[in-house]
Amino acid sequence: MAWIEIVPDEEWADTEALSDLYGAVVDRDHGRVDYIMSIHSLNPRGLAAHNTLYQSAMAGTSTLRKVEREMIALVVSLENHCHY
Repeated sequence: MAWIEIVPDEEWADTEALSDLYGAVVDRDHGRVDYIMSIHSLNPRGLAAHNTLYQSAMAGTSTLRKVEREMIALVVSLENHCHY
């Protein structure tokens, strides 16, 4: 796996663009930002775009329940050999 430089969670408050996004991307269950989101921390516009895409995919329409969306994401990840 590639190593990608990130801004640590505790430094997000020091960066205006990141502090605005932190509340939208923090995992409230664990009190941290998931690595898949934090890899965008050097590019806040990319982070915002990723979060918008994720939110749309997971809640964009009412035709599928959240559990069904999660199941589709799991199957796609497995087919793509994605470890996330």
